[in-house]
Amino acid sequence: MSAECDAIVIGGGHNGLVCACYLARAGLKVVLLEKYGSIGGMSNTEELTLPGFHSDTHAICIQFANFSPVPDELQLADYGYELLHPDPCWSHPFPDGRGLSVYRDIDRTCESISRFSARDAETWRRLYQEFLAQREAISASMNNPPPSFAELATEQQPPFGPDHFRHEMQNLRSWCHETFEAEETKCMAAAWGVHVGAAPDDVGGGSIACLFSMVVQHFGNNVVKGGMRQLPLALAGYLEAHGGSIRVDAPVKRILTEGGKAVGVELADGEQIHCKQLVASSAHPRHLVLDLLGEEQVGPELANKMRLYELGDPVMVVYLALDRPPEFAAGSAVSHSVYAHPSEPSLEYYSRAFSDARSGLLPQQPFALVCNDTAGDPSRAPDGKALMKLVVQPVPYRIEGDAAGQIKVTEWDDAKEPLADRVIEHLTRDYIPGFADRILKRVVHSPVDIEKLLPSALEGTNTHGAFLPYQVGRMRPLPELGGYRTPIGNVYLCGSGSHPGPGITMAPGRNAAQVIYGDLGIKFG
Repeated sequence: MSAECDAIVIGGGHNGLVCACYLARAGLKVVLLEKYGSIGGMSNTEELTLPGFHSDTHAICIQFANFSPVPDELQLADYGYELLHPDPCWSHPFPDGRGLSVYRDIDRTCESISRFSARDAETWRRLYQEFLAQREAISASMNNPPPSFAELATEQQPPFGPDHFRHEMQNLRSWCHETFEAEETKCMAAAWGVHVGAAPDDVGGGSIACLFSMVVQHFGNNVVKGGMRQLPLALAGYLEAHGGSIRVDAPVKRILTEGGKAVGVELADGEQIHCKQLVASSAHPRHLVLDLLGEEQVGPELANKMRLYELGDPVMVVYLALDRPPEFAAGSAVSHSVYAHPSEPSLEYYSRAFSDARSGLLPQQPFALVCNDTAGDPSRAPDGKALMKLVVQPVPYRIEGDAAGQIKVTEWDDAKEPLADRVIEHLTRDYIPGFADRILKRVVHSPVDIEKLLPSALEGTNTHGAFLPYQVGRMRPLPELGGYRTPIGNVYLCGSGSHPGPGITMAPGRNAAQVIYGDLGIKFG
């Protein structure tokens, strides 16, 4: 059978689309295949609750993608991509009615922090200045393939200084205690570690929280006008304008190989699509290695290592249509923040949640990231109404019991609504008076639901693999796959299971394209 294209890209999330765009930019005829009924993956927007309420199904804010050259290089503004810049960037309310807010203006942020600790306010300013000095190096490290182990061994001067290596290994508790004096400031910074599944005593959590905090302080917690889906739609517009094509409802069963090279793919319905040059996959790396390629192709050693690849902590998501915007007890700044991280003023609050979930228990006091969608973009809901999403993390994938001793069921289909009740009761009692009465409609997605909807969200996780010190950089997902290449010479990884990792960054797709360009002898740029 003759080849129908030059390149096939598996997965229509934003990284798969980014990689496909750069391949099309180089003149390759590209076909992108997406299992779901629409493109976007974890960067999608849907009417999940009521008509007119447009929920970002997973990612809502642009943070590390602010480092990315992709929007300019691919002229995404011409295809409908536009950022909004809500202020405050995020807030952290406490049960006593007080709260901290981070603004786009560093002076306003420091003023907020100084209400709890003048010393912490000055420390925050110092951390921000250190970030500014390292900004270009951080951007370069994200938007290029990671250095090889040989290059790391011969590196004369680390780009961030020798103290960086200690900082990279610090856990959240250690970093927070040595950096800040007020428990409230510690909790505000530490919440960012929770975003990527870092408990207070997990190695590496301190550097994650510090970097997240400073990135958002500098760039803001920006949202895509009209919903995060506008990003994949803009990328799709560029791809199609450059000769690429997209097929949805097209699940790939396996990658076809001949003579040690990929020649195409077979879909779940038996259809085969052949290609001349390459296959790139933004699917979860475990799915790529064990299912799409298989142990026969990659060998038992690599297959066994991939089986040990750590997935991370699952999440549960509660989507809410509200009759009016929420009003936090901590004040208007919190109420107008696109993100709020409600917690007790203690790192132990996070520790208990992680300890419960990792023991297979539904958390007694679940931590919920509050995504206040309409605070960032009022067009997401009808006039006067509001839209909110609660990302409850961590939760167990397999339920062994309930830390509170109240929920007696152990199947997620039965447990998700009672756990959502607990979260909403907690928020109503301690943070948002009258919150429960404002809910017009709610939809709860358990880890099992999320896995069914998104094949890349294995066991209900949203990071394409745990973001751990031994699963980052050249070791992500595994050292043998850390350069975006697989044992099959023309099969590449291009998703969040590769450097620099999870979230909306656009970097894995672009970095993989750089590697592919090099292998094809094409100049990148």
